[in-house]
Amino acid sequence: MLKSFIIFLVLLIGIEGYSQAIKKIKATELEKTIKESRTPLIVSFWATFCVPCIQEIPYLERLVKQHEKDSIKLLLVSLDLQEDYVKIRPLASQKKFSSPIVWLNETNADYFCPKVDSSWSGAIPATLFINNKTGYRKFYEEQIKEAQLEKEIMAILGSR
Repeated sequence: MLKSFIIFLVLLIGIEGYSQAIKKIKATELEKTIKESRTPLIVSFWATFCVPCIQEIPYLERLVKQHEKDSIKLLLVSLDLQEDYVKIRPLASQKKFSSPIVWLNETNADYFCPKVDSSWSGAIPATLFINNKTGYRKFYEEQIKEAQLEKEIMAILGSR
């Protein structure tokens, strides 16, 4: 009986640990996600060491939640270095980020940046607003003020 309980506990811990993992993606997978999005999509590029990025995410999440009925999606793409990958989940948990988070498993910004936007130098925070149905696309390579984010959400919805 004790042996069965220990096996169950190990499996439970293993499953819980697995569910906490941040998905690792390549630039081609991100590019495909952006191109094939059927709903308005905001892609926020950030890292655990980037204070302006971390400041921006809560109001991005709040505004997206306010427009939940409009099917806007927010994807948080971490650009942390491989050795900092383990910091992503604890920080997201501490900050109570609720949006999907992926880690871009790429090291060559000259390769992955143009796949997102041809003007992107690689600086963060960076945010892509895209609505494939309306053709709307806007890219920011800076921290965006909350008032500007509200305008972009209206624009991505076609209300501007």
